[in-house]
Amino acid sequence: MSIATMVAELAKGMVVSTEVFVLTLLFSLPLGLILSFGRMSAHAPLCFLTKIYISLMRGTPFMLQLIVVYFAPFYIFGIKISAGYRFTAVILAFVLNYAAYFAEIYRAGIESIPVGQYEAAKVLGYNKVQTFFKIILPQVVKRILPPVTNETITLVKDTSLAFVLAVTEMFTVAKQIAAKEASMMPLMAAGAFYYIFNLVVAMVMERLEKKMNYFR
Repeated sequence: MSIATMVAELAKGMVVSTEVFVLTLLFSLPLGLILSFGRMSAHAPLCFLTKIYISLMRGTPFMLQLIVVYFAPFYIFGIKISAGYRFTAVILAFVLNYAAYFAEIYRAGIESIPVGQYEAAKVLGYNKVQTFFKIILPQVVKRILPPVTNETITLVKDTSLAFVLAVTEMFTVAKQIAAKEASMMPLMAAGAFYYIFNLVVAMVMERLEKKMNYFR
């Protein structure tokens, strides 16, 4: 197999990896914020359930979660599983897993804001929603960008776990080519693809951090 053909095949797999990456971030970031509200809720049952959910997502192997999400419709509800559900199951599992991690990052950011800011906003006539979105959230976003960046970079590499449900992403393509050609070159090329992807992500997040630096 020529280098051009190998790169073309890896690029096709990279498209799938990118789709998993983008869709996971698109849904897990807002879901994580909602979970963080549940985690900090004064309603004890909601706080307890959210805490258990986050604990399960963070404390069990992600590969197991992928398998459970894929097979649960059949074993729990008796729903026949189609081949087309594989990609949906991958996205669902990634979103549910990463939302738990983002929830704890959001919680840490929100709880780091001094109570005095809430009191000052109340004096100025802001209600709770206005206080959060106009005063608290912008500061939280600035504070949580570094840990969110770390999770985002981890997500890029974790997209390779889609192979568990036979979704052919880039690393799976690389392994198939390496086995066929009896060469390490496809795996090295895949590593280069991941590195470049992560480099771009890191650069974008760094620019965001600089834009939100209030003390330049």
